[in-house]
Amino acid sequence: MIAGRQEKIRAELEAGTGAAIGMAVDQSGIRTGLRLWFDDLDDRHGPVVEMKPFGMRGYRVTLGFGKFAGEVIRQIQAAGPDDVGLARALVNSIEETVDLDLSGQPRSDWVIDSGAFRITATARGLVADPDEAVTLVSRDIVVPLMAAMAELIGYDVIVEEEAEEAAYEGAILVSTVRRRERNPRNRLLCIRLHGERCQCCGFEPKSFYGEIGGIIEVHHLEALSLLDTPRPYDPATDLVPLCPNCHRAVHTRRPVPFSLEDVRKHMRTSGWKGGSE
Repeated sequence: MIAGRQEKIRAELEAGTGAAIGMAVDQSGIRTGLRLWFDDLDDRHGPVVEMKPFGMRGYRVTLGFGKFAGEVIRQIQAAGPDDVGLARALVNSIEETVDLDLSGQPRSDWVIDSGAFRITATARGLVADPDEAVTLVSRDIVVPLMAAMAELIGYDVIVEEEAEEAAYEGAILVSTVRRRERNPRNRLLCIRLHGERCQCCGFEPKSFYGEIGGIIEVHHLEALSLLDTPRPYDPATDLVPLCPNCHRAVHTRRPVPFSLEDVRKHMRTSGWKGGSE
């Protein structure tokens, strides 16, 4: 079951973490499991996830560190407050029905204090269909755990800026915002918290396009480049999902984007009657 779902699991992990994923089938026990790690670190120098069936209709997911992961752990411990906040929010987005043990620490305030740090997530009472259960566990537990580690380690996706974004003063700061918006972990958490329904017009691409409709985008309600003084970044409240059209409309005004209500007013003026308030 797990072995046959490897490529789907890998695709979801790479989309959610922004990093290449290595994996291997684990047949060391009575029941077949799966080991996953960041490909460039291998399973000795970074975090490793083990995913195994547990009981009649459950799975146990364990995240730990390889024997030679000291350098990566030090890098994680040096992560900035924004990265730590996003990592904690990703882990905290795992449903309360999942028994989550973070080395005895609370969900909202855990720290990786040594190589002995472990996260153990136990999901029980899953759907009877084995393939569907594997998909649910990988999407709802493994992906946010690995995404949290990717954020702390500092995996980044470099996106080339559109030429028009550099046409005014302050473009360097705007570039930073655009890269943050496209951080795959931001997108993952935003969708886990708010779903894939546009918070401006109410359109849900996947309900219209099916599997190819994973095109929802992530928007900062307050552009980071416009802050007079730094403030704590709360990924749970500072991000909203927008469809590509509404996201583009919001950013047609520069340097201060339109608010969501501004865009809704323009839409109502043109005869639009639906949407998300």
